[in-house]
Amino acid sequence: MKASTVNVPLRDGNMGAYLAIPDGPPKGAVIAIMEIWGVNETMRTHAKEFVDAGYICLVPDVFWRQEPNVELSDRNPEHVAKAFDLYYDFDYNLAVQDMDQTAEYLKNLPGFNGKVGTVGYCLGGKLCYLMCCRTEIDCAVAYYGTYIEHEIREVKNLHRPFLLHMAMKDRWVQKEVNDLLERKLGTSPFVTICKYPEADHAFARHGGLTYRKAEADQALEVTLNFFNQYLAK
Repeated sequence: MKASTVNVPLRDGNMGAYLAIPDGPPKGAVIAIMEIWGVNETMRTHAKEFVDAGYICLVPDVFWRQEPNVELSDRNPEHVAKAFDLYYDFDYNLAVQDMDQTAEYLKNLPGFNGKVGTVGYCLGGKLCYLMCCRTEIDCAVAYYGTYIEHEIREVKNLHRPFLLHMAMKDRWVQKEVNDLLERKLGTSPFVTICKYPEADHAFARHGGLTYRKAEADQALEVTLNFFNQYLAK
C-alpha cells in the first residue's frame, strides 16, 4: 500500500485528503467520508480495509472550509465539543459538490480508468445518500447516517445503488427515524438496508466507545460485496 497526503483541486480552493493506493491493479476507487472527528486514525484504518480489498481509497477533509486538518477523538470531552461545533456549521450542499468533484479527481488519476463509489460514516452517511440523489456516483454505502430524514423528500431522485447500514440501538438515529427511513427508502430498487439489532451508533468506529467488532466485520463484508458488484471490473 502506498499512502500520502494530497490536495484535491475544487472550484473554490484545494481540499486536503489522505490517499491510499493498493500495490496491485485497483478494482475501483472509494471515497471514504469521515464522521465528525476529522481524518483521524479511525479513517486511515477504514482506508486500509478498502485498500486491502483492492480499492484505491481517498479520505477527504470535508471540514476544510471551516478548519483544515482536524483530528479528533470521541474519548476527549474537548474534542467532542469541537466536533459538534464543526458539525452544526457544516454545509452539506457544498460538500455534495465537493465530493462530486472528488470523484472526478479520482477518475483522472494516472493509470486509473475504473469506477468510483463512496462510503460514509455518520455525517458521511448522509452525504452518501445525497450523492445517490444528486450525482452520478457509481454507488454509495452509508453507515448510520445522521439526519437523512431531513432530506427524505429527495428520495424520489435517488437513482444510484445505495446500501444503508442501520444500527437499531442508535442514540442519534431513533427507532422512529429508522422506521421512517425503512418505509421511504425500502421500496426503492436502488436501496439495500442492513439492520444490526444490538448495535449502537458508530459500531464500526475502530477504537471508539461504541465499537462492536462482530457487527463491524459483518458490515465490512457486506460493503465489500456491494463494491465488488458495482465497482469491480
